[in-house]
Amino acid sequence: MRTLLDLILAADCVGCGVVGVGWCPDCAATLGGPPRRVRPRTDPGVPCWALASYAGPARRAVLAAKEQGCRDLAEPLGLALAAGLVRLRDAERPLVLIPAPSRRVAARRRGGDPVVRTTRAAVRWLPDSRVIPMLRVWWGVRDSVGLTVGERQHNLRGRIMARPATGARSEVSANAEFVLVDDVLTTGATARESVRALDRIGVQVRAVMVTCSA
Repeated sequence: MRTLLDLILAADCVGCGVVGVGWCPDCAATLGGPPRRVRPRTDPGVPCWALASYAGPARRAVLAAKEQGCRDLAEPLGLALAAGLVRLRDAERPLVLIPAPSRRVAARRRGGDPVVRTTRAAVRWLPDSRVIPMLRVWWGVRDSVGLTVGERQHNLRGRIMARPATGARSEVSANAEFVLVDDVLTTGATARESVRALDRIGVQVRAVMVTCSA
């Protein structure tokens, strides 16, 4: 059915609107450069890297994946994430990607977690790598849209919990690199609380990698 619909209704690029492709090469190029170091107002205590600024085609792609249910974007966004990680990772060490947590109600509304989908797509391009979703958000956390820096910090403080999937942590090599992955880095509040939660269970995050930095 999807193939028939594609033949009848040509897809428009979510980044620029060009007809006939969901994500065109020109828009893909906006995520294809080397990751840039970013320093959010709330310091998570580890280096933060972004593929692009939260603007233009990159911003529209993130919003389409998150708010419009464009699941097909997981593959191109995952490829861009993988290319960025290749530039930063230690090729001699296994790589573990940990998706940043989402509120359960938001994930249900979106038909799943787009960050998890993108991260799982990325590992298909990265040798000796895996995804371990081990972060959860406690109940009572509000949507962060519109909150100030201080309000975001208060909203998340102590409300992100880390718990490895059953048996997954024991299967990870002792010299593995752990990288926290998210779609957008705004104030750094989510990254900081996630890094702290992981540290409490003995997981030392090397870096934070995001698609876009606001």
